[in-house]
Amino acid sequence: MHQDCLFCKIASGALPAHKIYEDDHILAFLDLHPIRPGHSLVIPKKHYVWFEDLPEKLATRITTCAQKIARAQKIIYQVQRVSMFYTGIHVPHAHAHVVPMHHVHDVTSTAYLLDGIESFSAPPQADAGELADIANIFADQLSN
Repeated sequence: MHQDCLFCKIASGALPAHKIYEDDHILAFLDLHPIRPGHSLVIPKKHYVWFEDLPEKLATRITTCAQKIARAQKIIYQVQRVSMFYTGIHVPHAHAHVVPMHHVHDVTSTAYLLDGIESFSAPPQADAGELADIANIFADQLSN
């Protein structure tokens, strides 16, 4: 546990949370600042700053829990879609957001909203040569 980490404090029980699932390795609870009602967070109990630092089995455990929460959200909120994404911007402890999507743009980047909330604006298409170069860089990096 990191002493200054908000999520470590929640995981240890030092701070309260509206828990919806818990086991020996992960904890899921309701977000205090939800995008929509039911917006949940799934965290590892052990401190990892970035999601890419999570051991594979722990990341899988978090995703499996998020899927169960998503299925429940679909029933509870009568939504077709649920979004799951990792961030770490405001709390430097890996955490997955699970958000019932009442509106198609509940978790959309502003890059796609240039024409307003009721529209979808595709950002400019990337140059094919640039995409090929980037894909090659990834291929090289991921083969190591």
